[in-house]
Amino acid sequence: MPDFPIIDSHVHLWDPSLLRYPWLDEIPLLNRSYQLQDYNEATKGAIIDKMVFVQCECLPSQCETEAEWVTQLAAVDPRIRGIIPWAPLELGEGARPILERYSKNPLIKGMRRIIQFESDPEFCLQDNFIRGVQLLEDYNFAFDICVSHMQLGNVIKLIECCPGVRFIIDHIGKPNIREHVVEPWRTAISSLAAFEQVYCKLSGLVTEADHGKWKQEDLSAYIRWVLAAFSTDRLVFGGDWPVVCQAAGFSDWLTILEAELTGLPQPDRTKIFYENAIKFYRLN
Repeated sequence: MPDFPIIDSHVHLWDPSLLRYPWLDEIPLLNRSYQLQDYNEATKGAIIDKMVFVQCECLPSQCETEAEWVTQLAAVDPRIRGIIPWAPLELGEGARPILERYSKNPLIKGMRRIIQFESDPEFCLQDNFIRGVQLLEDYNFAFDICVSHMQLGNVIKLIECCPGVRFIIDHIGKPNIREHVVEPWRTAISSLAAFEQVYCKLSGLVTEADHGKWKQEDLSAYIRWVLAAFSTDRLVFGGDWPVVCQAAGFSDWLTILEAELTGLPQPDRTKIFYENAIKFYRLN
């Protein structure tokens, strides 16, 4: 585990008694409250200096309430330096009013509108969705991309249409680690890395592996590939707690990643675990 301060760029917190999260109905382990005190317990031993909260798929009608709730939490725990809420970007120009309201909150650094679960494979290429993503540049917001590896080809086309927007690929694009599949994920990652405004989040790998049988070596090839593609300048650590709990503890994932990066000089490790999150999310 790193013996220096780190930034967790992918933290989830939720309270089902406050907001409705339909997806939790199917996952008993996660279908309870996970709040700051639980996070603190789960991350004992790690020096978490800053955190970025990422939206948790509550009902779309409750997205602003979720952002307000986390803003209140940040007053209690000032380590929360960034909030990435949900926004209906598929409305195109119709998303501008909510982006205007979000822009009044200095903690909000970007948006996440999950694409992964859309039945239409062309969802992210609809004219209105592209326009909604393009609007983020007007507010200096980044965009967290949450997709499966099979959707990365269309993500490349989306990014081509939005040259002024900063993107970060959540969970390294969710490759099929469970079945040890590398293509077309590997080729798509190389293409994504060619865009200078695209970063990649080292998070969520264990949940894409076999939850009960994964081994560190199952993850190694995927970590090496994104490291080669994005270099240490555009990789960002994320814990993905508590979703990670389906396959491992926060400390397990952090320890594994630290071990995989052991050969890097300390300045490069500091980039991945700290400096790149500040740069991408503009936390200062």
